[in-house]
Amino acid sequence: MDEIPLHSLLGALAFLILLSAFFSISETSMMALNRYRLKHLTKLGHPGARLTTELLAETNRLLGVVLLGSNLVNAAAAAVVTVLTFRLFGKSEWALTGGTLAITFLLLVFSEITPKVVGASYPERVALPAAFVLSPLLRLLSPVVWFVNLFVNALLSLLRLNRTSGARSEGVSLEELRTLVLEGGSYLPPRHQKLLLNFFDLQTITVDDLMTPRSQIEVLDLDSPRELLVRQLATSNHGRLPVYQGSVDNIVGLLHLRKVLNLRPDTVSREGLTKLLRPPYFVPQGTPLLAQLQHFQEQEERVGLVVDEYGELMGLITLEDILEEIIGEYTTHSPMQSGTLVRQPDGSVLAEGGVSLRELNRKLATGFALDGPKTLNGLILEHLEDIPEPGTTIKIAGHPIEIVQTQDRAVKSARIFPQAK
Repeated sequence: MDEIPLHSLLGALAFLILLSAFFSISETSMMALNRYRLKHLTKLGHPGARLTTELLAETNRLLGVVLLGSNLVNAAAAAVVTVLTFRLFGKSEWALTGGTLAITFLLLVFSEITPKVVGASYPERVALPAAFVLSPLLRLLSPVVWFVNLFVNALLSLLRLNRTSGARSEGVSLEELRTLVLEGGSYLPPRHQKLLLNFFDLQTITVDDLMTPRSQIEVLDLDSPRELLVRQLATSNHGRLPVYQGSVDNIVGLLHLRKVLNLRPDTVSREGLTKLLRPPYFVPQGTPLLAQLQHFQEQEERVGLVVDEYGELMGLITLEDILEEIIGEYTTHSPMQSGTLVRQPDGSVLAEGGVSLRELNRKLATGFALDGPKTLNGLILEHLEDIPEPGTTIKIAGHPIEIVQTQDRAVKSARIFPQAK
């Protein structure tokens, strides 16, 4: 190489460093690509995405050609630097040491750290164009890569490592999907993002969290006098009423009030109402909301009666309850004037004791823990470990709560004040 001009050696060194940087940035960008974004671009027919998908389908061959090219180029660069060092500073140990440090610094800065940072920061911009170079290069060096992989596979076999054991299906767990939705804030409107997150929560929320408790269910007793039956049918606020006979645990069916609109008061009878009943639909306690939503669809039902393991009635869950958990309130009344929650002039909210903590957290952002009691009454009783007197004030999760009314060993209503700042 003594006849090669210095400027040619310097040009060769610069070219080798750039080539090494290309292999380094290509490797990093390929590994950092968003696989779901890549699949989307491939479906759209993007040629670079298609080539990249083909390369990533055989990661061992891709890494083989990238590392093969990178190591060959680095070795060649080291040889050129050695020649330059001997030409400029003579053949001495100090000159060789200095040349080694110089090429190490150049490769580290220009061929390793900087390209890898760029590749990791802009994987799509780098990987898709790089695929047009790596794809033909892989075909050209395929025999060499195959030969090298023979030794790699043999070594993996000796170590009892299965190369395909880590290549599992790219399934995504529920928590991973939640993270994708949260990180996709710039692509999803806040409303749509909230809907998706609420839908994911259906798997962790059970019917117990949303059901109307047994004590608050409006039911119809078939054994009641005719006058009482007529009055209850005329004043009911619901379209479907659970009907029992003898005991509330003995639900005999559901009555759709639309079927009794044309009945004259004097024709209402137990036998006539019994003929109009639809068989009750029972829901086991602890059923996840997502599963119950599917069951409602499969069974073509809208109302379910929640029962425990002994068959005793625990509450009532409707299709509307689940839909409101996903999309929020969609009824015509104001969320703060719904009967269970009434906004007061001083900024506090008057809440019924039976209101669910989940509803309070959703509408008032109270932040009450959901791993214990399900209702405001249960939360207060657990906190005090006693039946409070009206006028008692406590603080839970930073919110002052004043007991307004108690009845039958339970908190009937309470006033929730905003959290002190």
